[in-house]
Amino acid sequence: MENEVSGRMKRREFLIGAGVGAAMLHGMPVRACRRQSPNETVHFAGIGVGSMGGADVDAVVAEGGKLVALCDVDFGYAAKKAEQYPDAKRFKDYRVMFDQMGKDIDAVVIGTPDHTHAVIAMEAMRRGKHVYCEKPLAHSVHEVRSLMAAAHKHRVVTQLGNQGHSSDSIRRTCEWVWAGAIGKVHTVHVACDAFRDVYCQKGNLSKLDQKYDIPETLDYDLWLGPAQFRPYTPFWVHWNWRGWMPFGTGTVGDWFCHVVDPAFWALGLTAPTTVRAEVTDYDPKVHGLTYPPGTKITFEFPADRDRGPVTLVWYDGSERIPKPEGFPEDDEVPGVGGILIGDKGMIVHGSHGAGGCRLQPAAVREQWTGAQAPAQTIPRVRGHHWDWLEAIRTGRQAGSNFDYGGKLTQTALLGAIAIRFPGETLKWDERSGRFTNNRAANAFLNPPYRKGWRL
Repeated sequence: MENEVSGRMKRREFLIGAGVGAAMLHGMPVRACRRQSPNETVHFAGIGVGSMGGADVDAVVAEGGKLVALCDVDFGYAAKKAEQYPDAKRFKDYRVMFDQMGKDIDAVVIGTPDHTHAVIAMEAMRRGKHVYCEKPLAHSVHEVRSLMAAAHKHRVVTQLGNQGHSSDSIRRTCEWVWAGAIGKVHTVHVACDAFRDVYCQKGNLSKLDQKYDIPETLDYDLWLGPAQFRPYTPFWVHWNWRGWMPFGTGTVGDWFCHVVDPAFWALGLTAPTTVRAEVTDYDPKVHGLTYPPGTKITFEFPADRDRGPVTLVWYDGSERIPKPEGFPEDDEVPGVGGILIGDKGMIVHGSHGAGGCRLQPAAVREQWTGAQAPAQTIPRVRGHHWDWLEAIRTGRQAGSNFDYGGKLTQTALLGAIAIRFPGETLKWDERSGRFTNNRAANAFLNPPYRKGWRL
C-alpha cells in the first residue's frame, strides 16, 4: 500500500496528538514538566463541580487521583457532589482555596462556565498546579493564547476536556489518513444539531427584564467573575449559559473541540487563514447576546508540508451537512460528527473522538479494514483522565495539552466571532493574532474584564 503522507508529517502529527513527545515538538524537552514519582498520588481539587466538572472529578478519582477540595459558587446546585465526597474541603472562591490549601493541591479540574475558565486556569498555573480544563479552553482568543504561553512558562501538565481525543477511534482515523486510505484530503464537513433550544435562547429574550431573586446558595458575583455585570436571571444560571454569548460560546464553542478533533489531528491543522459565516435568521441585536438558530462557517486552512489546502465547513442547529458527491445512498450524513473527503474516498464519523468511524465507499473500506488495516502507529491510552494523571506522574505532556487544545479552541472562537459578521470573509494572521481586514472583529478577540478581575 502506497503511503501518500511523508514519514516526517506522520511523525509530527503523531507527536502533537499522542502526547508522547508533544512537548519536544513545541520547543519543550520531554522532561520539562514538573514530574512526580510514578507511585505518588496526585492530590487535586475540583472547581465547578455541579455538572460536567463533577463527572470529571469522578473520572480522576477512578484513575487514582485523590480529591482534597471542592470549589463551587453554588453548593445547592453541586450538593450531590459535595455529599459524595464528604472528606473534601469546600470552598466558593478558588482564590481562597489556593491561599488556604495551596501546598496540599497538585492539580485542578475546571468545569465552570466558559467565561471563567481562563482566570481560574491561569491562577492555578501561576501557583504551579497542573490543569485539566473543560472545553472550550477559554472564552476569548486572547485568553487561549495567554494560557498556551503560561503552560510553557510554568512547566505544568495540561489537558483539554475533549475526551474523545484519547479514544481508539480517533487514532484509527488518523492512521487511515496518514496511510493514504482516502487519498489526499481536501474538504471536511463537520456538524452538531444537538440541544438547539439551549444554544439559541431567542425564546427567553423577553424574560430577561423580569426581576428574579438570587438563590441563597448562589454567589452570583463569583459566578459572573470577569464578565461584565448583568442582573441575575435563572435563564443563564445554570446550564443555559451555553447559549448566551457573554458567558458561553454557543454550539460552535461547545462541540467544535469534539467533532473537529479527528480532522484537526489527522490533517495537522493549526490556524485558518480565512473564516466566513452564514447565519440563519440573523439579527445583530439578538445574536450579540444569544447564539443563532443555525450557522454554516467555512474555514480555509493553508497547505502544509505534503498536505494541500483544506476547506473545513461547520454546520450547526438548523443547518445540516449536505450529502457529498459519491456519498453512498445507504449511509446517513451525521447530525453530530463529520466527513473527511479525499480524492480516493471518505471517512465518516460521529462525535467524541470519531465515534463509529467508517470508510466509504465499500471498495475503500474492504481495502483498508480487517487484515488490510494500517499498522497501529499511535499508542493507545487507557482514557483521557488517565492520560493526564500519567503525564503528571511521568513528566510528559498529555495528548490534548494546551498547545494542541489551544489551537483547536482558537479556531472555534474565530468561528464564534465570524457569526457576528455574516457574509464577510475575515482574514486571519496567526503570527500577529489579528484579523487583517476587519477592525470591528478584532474588538472581540480580547473583550474587557469587569473591574477587579485580571488574567
